[in-house]
Amino acid sequence: MKTKLFALITLFLLSITVTAQVDRTKQPKPGVAPKISLEAPGEFQLKNGLTVLVVENHKLPRVSYTLTLDNPPISEGDKAGVASLLSSMLGNGTTAISKDDFNEEVDFLGANLNFGSQSASARALSKYSQRILQLMADAAINPLLTEEEFQKEKEKLIEGLKSQEKSVDAIAGRVGSFLSYGAKHPYGEFATEETVNNVALNDVKDFYKKYFTPNNAYLVVVGDVDLKTIKKQVKDYFGGWEKSAMETNPIPKPTDNVQHTQIDFVDVPNAVQSNISLTNNVDLKMNNPDYFPVLIANYILGGAYESYLFMNLRETHGYTYGAYSSIGADKYASRFRAEAKVRNAVTDSAVVETLKEINRIKNELVDADKLKNAKAKYVGNFVMALEQPSTIARYALNIRTENLPDDFYKTYLEKINAVTAEDVKRVANTYFKPENARIIIVGKGSDVIENLEKTGIPIKYFDKYGNATDKPVFSKSIPAGVTAQTVIDNYLNAVGGKEKAMAVKSTLTKATITGLAPFPLNAELKSMVPNKESMELSAEGMGVMMKQKWNGETGYAEQQGQKRAMTAEEIDKKKDEKAIFPELYYEPSKLTLESLTTIDGEDVYKIKVNNGENSSYRFYSAKTGLLTRTESTTKAQGKEMTSSVDYGNYTAVDGIQFPYSMKVTAGPQVIPFVITSIEVNKGVTDADFE
Repeated sequence: MKTKLFALITLFLLSITVTAQVDRTKQPKPGVAPKISLEAPGEFQLKNGLTVLVVENHKLPRVSYTLTLDNPPISEGDKAGVASLLSSMLGNGTTAISKDDFNEEVDFLGANLNFGSQSASARALSKYSQRILQLMADAAINPLLTEEEFQKEKEKLIEGLKSQEKSVDAIAGRVGSFLSYGAKHPYGEFATEETVNNVALNDVKDFYKKYFTPNNAYLVVVGDVDLKTIKKQVKDYFGGWEKSAMETNPIPKPTDNVQHTQIDFVDVPNAVQSNISLTNNVDLKMNNPDYFPVLIANYILGGAYESYLFMNLRETHGYTYGAYSSIGADKYASRFRAEAKVRNAVTDSAVVETLKEINRIKNELVDADKLKNAKAKYVGNFVMALEQPSTIARYALNIRTENLPDDFYKTYLEKINAVTAEDVKRVANTYFKPENARIIIVGKGSDVIENLEKTGIPIKYFDKYGNATDKPVFSKSIPAGVTAQTVIDNYLNAVGGKEKAMAVKSTLTKATITGLAPFPLNAELKSMVPNKESMELSAEGMGVMMKQKWNGETGYAEQQGQKRAMTAEEIDKKKDEKAIFPELYYEPSKLTLESLTTIDGEDVYKIKVNNGENSSYRFYSAKTGLLTRTESTTKAQGKEMTSSVDYGNYTAVDGIQFPYSMKVTAGPQVIPFVITSIEVNKGVTDADFE
């Protein structure tokens, strides 16, 4: 049984991370803010309400079109998902052109055409600009909404929702919006299998007729075009787009912020790290005078690598790869958020440190250099953005849709540079409200709740859809007579028996890996008792990209021609490990049966393998006896990474059960393995480990 694979992959990931690091401690010196002169785009409006903004740029022979429907947020109720279905169906043919012919012509033109439920965009070479605009208009005004296409997209949407059932990130995003805005607010709604099944094709057509209209529409044209020609083409192709009697239902008020700081916890037993999001609602719009000080305050708190949150949680404590904050300026409803993904063991500490840094910016004046650097960042970004013609169009559109003064962007740098340390402290106290915040945590309750309770912050419990629940039972009573040793014995019986396991002297495993690189990787893993291991990663046409060898006494890792010998510490650790079936070698005194818990709804026994700093955890199915997961913490370059491997699809090879699927989770990366073949006692020699 290959149970140490995650350690090799983890080291590979860490090597990539370390290689990619750059020195971000040195800040560029800010120069004098340049005077901004913005050219106004050409503009006209059709009788149906469509406003067109045109920015001519003849440097390159290409053009882009962006259609935006500036409608208020739309509630979908018990048919949540209808907008998503419309998005997937638009742009796939028209009433005059079949789906295949439509897509074939777009491809032939080398163009790109995309639709959303309230938007559309197209890009093409300027010599094809008229035709791609015509196709875009035809697809927008005369969409081909068929029952066959509807059923296909409905099935795909449901499958997508099912695939997110156990995703910590998907659960965190869904529950965070639901609790912050409320079930009746459009921003708090989410699609489920049930709501999608409530949707019929007529619902999609009705949604389109009501809301995909020119009433509040803007078409932005940027590129190698001229205003006169575009005006004629837009009138020809979009002039027949009819207005609708759009419903203007009042938008419900978002849920009020909580009266006191509270932790809202969602238990996900399969989580190997905690997703933390401290959040409170804010009333902030771009035309608010506080907008510019808030930009600077958020940047200093959590908007950059050198921010308070990042330097504390990552650089000082090593809890996470990154910790950030954000704040919205939506004209309907927005939130402030401070977020991080951390190891289970430090979840409580990360919460405490996050609160500490938010209170720091609320109570202390920011350092003059930090303030200067934050301003320089925004000045630089703003000036660089002006080099793109699309920026002028986007700014002009924002002025209209966000109700901004005409000189908003002309005075942008002036307002950024006018922000003072006192302004930062003032807006931090106005908009960053930890005293009224929900700290939404999605994670493994059995590992983190005990320490979270010690913080003294009240904890409320919710399911993965945001419904309030009782505190979960994180572990169950262990049946009488079950010990760590009986669990190990049951495992050996489950894989085929101790004698057959002992007869396995070597294994040759081949697998396909996705998610580790931009292209599929092929892995060849060799093991030989008692503790020899070899791994080689290759890609088609690129040869071996990485290999790691361990011959039982010494070892090395080689990547991109760079070879690194194992350290004395790594060698000592490897000598304690056994290959293939380590359960054959465990000393009973080093095994602890910690609990009977659940993973993905299945009861499992959690066993700790006590080995000092190198201790790890193994989970065995209470039903089948087979190994379902391993967990450990790996250290490299002064950082720690909590890793896990999930095993499944056990298949017999020469009478022994081996897992044919594995999912390696190392920090934020999830890497699925598909085993293509396993050979027992074949194709492996001592030379393979040198």
